[in-house]
Amino acid sequence: MESVTLATGSADADELAAVAAQTFPLACPPSTPAEDIASFIDAHLSAGRFADYLADPRRAIITAAHDGRIIGYAMLIRDAAGNTAELSKIYVLPDHHGTGASTALMDRALATAESWGVRCVWLGVNQANQRAQRFYAKSGFNVNGTRTFQVGTRLENDYLMVRELG
Repeated sequence: MESVTLATGSADADELAAVAAQTFPLACPPSTPAEDIASFIDAHLSAGRFADYLADPRRAIITAAHDGRIIGYAMLIRDAAGNTAELSKIYVLPDHHGTGASTALMDRALATAESWGVRCVWLGVNQANQRAQRFYAKSGFNVNGTRTFQVGTRLENDYLMVRELG
C-alpha cells in the first residue's frame, strides 16, 4: 500500500534525486539525447537541488512511498502573489504505474494548492507525452497554451494545462 505525505526536511533529498533520475527520462521524447537529459538532471534534479527545494517556503514536495521507500513525488510551486501554483513535477517509478500512486499524489497536490488559497494550478507537459496528457485531463486539467522547455541544449515543445480550483 502506498502512503502519500508532505516532505518537510532535507533527509529525503538523496532518495528524491534517485527517483527523479529514473523517472524524468521517461517524460522525454525518445529523440531527446541522453546527454541533454543527464545535463537537466544534474542541473535541476540533484540531491543538492532537492535540499534547496525542500527548504523553499513557496514549494511543497509530496512523496508516495511503498514499504518505506519513495516511489514517486510531486512538486508544487506557489507564485509570489499567491494566486496560482505550478505543478512542476509529478513522477512515479515505472514499476508502480497503475497502482493509484499518481492519483494519490495528484489529489494531495491539489488539496495542498487549495489550502494555499490559489485560484488555479498549471503545468507543462511535453506534447509527445500522451500518457501524461491523458492523466492530467482525467485530473481536470485543460490545454490552455504552449511553451518551450529547455532540456540540456534542446528546446522541447510543451502544452500548458490548467485546472481551476474551488
